[in-house]
Amino acid sequence: MYYEQTTTGYTLRIRVTPNSSRCAAGGIFTAADGRDYLKINLTSVPEKGKANQELIKFLSKVLGVPKSAFSLLSGDTDRYKRIAIAVLPSAELATLLDTLEQTT
Repeated sequence: MYYEQTTTGYTLRIRVTPNSSRCAAGGIFTAADGRDYLKINLTSVPEKGKANQELIKFLSKVLGVPKSAFSLLSGDTDRYKRIAIAVLPSAELATLLDTLEQTT
């Protein structure tokens, strides 16, 4: 599972592919260490934080959570990112996160 519920919300592990033809979630990627990451394709280039901004905008739109609730924990210049969502955990949001996992 690419996300974990915390006391303050959720932590997501994401693998970004910039310079794609469209912005979309693309299923799960399992890294060599055995951790699962949600694959997300972005149209932005990976310079000056543009891809990170587009990632947060995309997640905000898909999950229905304000952009201000997202924070980048690690991976500012890496394709592997950890993102925190500071919202009260809910069954509805967990279902949306599971739906993103099934997208191909």
